[in-house]
Amino acid sequence: MPSLVVHLPLPGLDRSWYLAVNRFARDTPWLHEFFKAFAVYGVALFALLLLGGWWLARAERSPGRMATALWAPLGTLLAVAVNQPLGRFVGERRPYDTLHHVLVLVPHTTDFSFPSDHAVMAGAVAAGVLLTHRRLGLLATVLALLMAFARVYVGAHFPFDVIAGLVVGAVVATVGWAIVHRPLRRLVQALCRTRLRLLLAARAPA
Repeated sequence: MPSLVVHLPLPGLDRSWYLAVNRFARDTPWLHEFFKAFAVYGVALFALLLLGGWWLARAERSPGRMATALWAPLGTLLAVAVNQPLGRFVGERRPYDTLHHVLVLVPHTTDFSFPSDHAVMAGAVAAGVLLTHRRLGLLATVLALLMAFARVYVGAHFPFDVIAGLVVGAVVATVGWAIVHRPLRRLVQALCRTRLRLLLAARAPA
């Protein structure tokens, strides 16, 4: 049975924003390597943010805080999973398949453009880390916005693709936490009474 694919018309504002960023990219060749690397490999920084949230929660020895730290990566995985059928349903083509003579700094792909998977991941991590640690979450938010801009800068997505991605990621992570926070906290409290407690709470100072 063929899948249902919807091709959304390209809004004029989305196109004009994309072309404006693309012109900026042409005028700043000295930024190309940075944005190329961040747009492709920046996901590793978000993994470090999740690890940092776990480490800080472990130091606080708070089951509630640890529950949020454990939810952050789970919420990110859930958000990316939710985005797959959504993106295939919408079926928006990549900018370089729609517009001609635009600068593209990363290899072309054939998957959907809206919403951006990278932006979904970044938005979910930012929301999850914010639940765990405010300052680290603010850093995650800045990096999420930078990731969204980078994906447009390298020519891989339209602006609305990354805006929608950030929203989808943040909403899934936040709503998911509201649903699972009570049982997850109880699970962490139970695990703190097992041998896994060293992974969930640092030893108290002597």
